[in-house]
Amino acid sequence: MGLVYRLAATHNSRRCVSEMRRHTVKEALLSRGVRIIEPQTVEIAADVDPARIAPAVIIHAGCRIRGAATSIGPGSVIGAEGPATVENCQISARVELKGGFYCGAVFWDGVTVGNEAHIRPGTIMEEEAKAAHAVGMKQTILFPFVTAGSLINFCDCLMAGGTSRKNHSEIGSCFVHFNFTPHGDKATASLIGDVPRGVMLDQDPVFLGGAAGLVGPARISYGCVLPAGLVFRGDALQEGQLLGGKPVREHPRAFYHGAYREIRRLVRNNIEYLANVIALLQWYQHVRRESAAGDPYREACRRGGLSCLGMIIEERLNRLARIAARMDASAGTVEQVWEMRQEAADQRRFADLWTRIREIIHTLDAEQYGALERDKFLEIWRRTEADGHVERVRRLASQARRSGTEWLQQIVSAVLNSTGEILGWW
Repeated sequence: MGLVYRLAATHNSRRCVSEMRRHTVKEALLSRGVRIIEPQTVEIAADVDPARIAPAVIIHAGCRIRGAATSIGPGSVIGAEGPATVENCQISARVELKGGFYCGAVFWDGVTVGNEAHIRPGTIMEEEAKAAHAVGMKQTILFPFVTAGSLINFCDCLMAGGTSRKNHSEIGSCFVHFNFTPHGDKATASLIGDVPRGVMLDQDPVFLGGAAGLVGPARISYGCVLPAGLVFRGDALQEGQLLGGKPVREHPRAFYHGAYREIRRLVRNNIEYLANVIALLQWYQHVRRESAAGDPYREACRRGGLSCLGMIIEERLNRLARIAARMDASAGTVEQVWEMRQEAADQRRFADLWTRIREIIHTLDAEQYGALERDKFLEIWRRTEADGHVERVRRLASQARRSGTEWLQQIVSAVLNSTGEILGWW
């Protein structure tokens, strides 16, 4: 009984210390001017740093704030429509997370997310991006102004397009990005717009209609419209297209688990996605650093964004590695059952070369590509004065935009060319 008593006493002692620490953090927040509505119902974890929560932030009843990496900027409101859990998120100014679960995500100035959201690690919502209620995202990147309706699953996507709150890319209510295949893989990230032009905030918006879907991995160009109620299975590489649902085979046929088709498209789309994320990481390294200078909450978002982008790159590589490991088995079925000899040869080639491809992407020095255009752009960027990142981009002259786009496009091209040269496919 003595040992049991001592263990229980130690446990109770640790719990008391933890409780005291949580109470101390909450008191520190209140003393900083953070408004905690009904403090007795709000859980502030002991690892939260009060210095990272701005005065006048509002935290409503029933919320949970956790994580040493959590940062919440001025004018932000947490849990206005329902209890919200915020864990290791970086939140800039005037952000409204109205309810739900938010973990390992970044929210730049003016973002709004409705109640019952489920926002998981690797997600970045840039300035004034919005989502209504019951939206799920994971490793999702929404550029400024992109707006999502309600009841949406939009994981593993990058979406750009639009110039303002009145001219924005749209994801209609009940939209689904299908990111899990019958073969049990998730090498399915979709690129809607792109990074080199998207960051300049001067491209036509993309419209993805309500109760519609997109089967990843897909590439969709600016100005495209997917009507409500359709599921698109393909790529739209020409801008300004009205997309139709690709017909599904009417009559049943045998399904062979693990037997892939169109491996060239799958690999190309995944590599292009990776290339754009690598370019965006460089944008965060250089341009966002200038935008965030002197603002600890924006700098926390920039650093959080870099962490998210690094996570996405590793996730995409790991998903491709799993596909490569399945290629020998898939090629045998493709060759024997469907007599698709070229497809089988492509699959075996991808499997044989995957290690080299991964090494090239891992070791590629993105800093060396487009350096001249980057330096031209940054010189102008540093001289451009504006209140906030978005307004600063808007004030850029067309020549500066071209330099910035060319810099980032050279990074994308370097990734595509280095991998395509090995495979001999593009």
